[in-house]
Amino acid sequence: MRTPLRTLPVALAATGLLLTACGSSSKGGDTTSGAAPAGSTAASAGTAASSGADASMAPSAASSDAGSSAASSGAAGGADPASLVPAAVKSKGTLTVATDASYAPNEFVKPGTKTIVGMDVDLAQALGQKLGLKVNVVNQSFDSIVPGLASKRYDLGMSSMTDNKKREAVVDFVDYFSAGTSFFVKKGAAQITSLDALCGVSVAVEKGTTQADDATAQSKKCTDGGKKAVKVDQYPDQGGANVALSSGRDQVSMADSPVAAYAVKQSNGAFELVGQAYGTAPYGIALPKGNGMAKAVQAALQALMADGSYTKILTTWGVQAGAVQSATINGATS
Repeated sequence: MRTPLRTLPVALAATGLLLTACGSSSKGGDTTSGAAPAGSTAASAGTAASSGADASMAPSAASSDAGSSAASSGAAGGADPASLVPAAVKSKGTLTVATDASYAPNEFVKPGTKTIVGMDVDLAQALGQKLGLKVNVVNQSFDSIVPGLASKRYDLGMSSMTDNKKREAVVDFVDYFSAGTSFFVKKGAAQITSLDALCGVSVAVEKGTTQADDATAQSKKCTDGGKKAVKVDQYPDQGGANVALSSGRDQVSMADSPVAAYAVKQSNGAFELVGQAYGTAPYGIALPKGNGMAKAVQAALQALMADGSYTKILTTWGVQAGAVQSATINGATS
């Protein structure tokens, strides 16, 4: 999803419509909005840091137990999560967690810094504490995370990643959140309320996302039905998609429900949500397949749910509507 570091026009930054920031090596663009809420835990290169302003936009994703496998009593119920960490991981002492920090409020770069903040970052740090391991959060392109896990470059991927069967063929997931997809447009623009309404429309999406896949599949449905194709413009990050929508290059954008809601809030009235969210599905913490960490992470997440930390973190970022009731492994539904 990311491009090399680049500078954005000051006039655009001042509008607050670019909701991402890319700090060091692999991200693009400066951010001027989307600051983190007070009291949250941030991480950059494994260092915790407190963040700044309010981010209290609740997503429209419905709360559900987004997974088909129940949390096992042996792993997630009673065992100390740290005791379940495989020796090969424990010996390193640090979990390298990959995220694409362009998806506020779930993961983004705190304005004016190179510090990654957000719901996923706070959860990663809390999981590390339960597992007895330090956490090093690294900013990577979204489409490089799964390959990086497969090659053992990263230990975890936490980046608003939907657990689906295609990805499960390569990595394991511990599901921890539920989100759908929402549409948003410039205020007063044509109401694009469903996938069927995309025929003949230009849509701004982030590369490598479920939304890019959905819009592309819808385009074929449109042409098969004798209608105009969807013009699917895929951008390196959600910030690029937001800029394209703001400039009029595209007519609608699609993003995960909490991210779309946050974008609308931070636009200062320039954007509005339209239609209803669709396709509620689980987010998963991605892990190298079969490396033995899934049960440990499941147990750690279940412990965070039990002691209230999970709910507190989600509430801090205004995304508590996406909370699930139990930690599940490989709970994809499609």
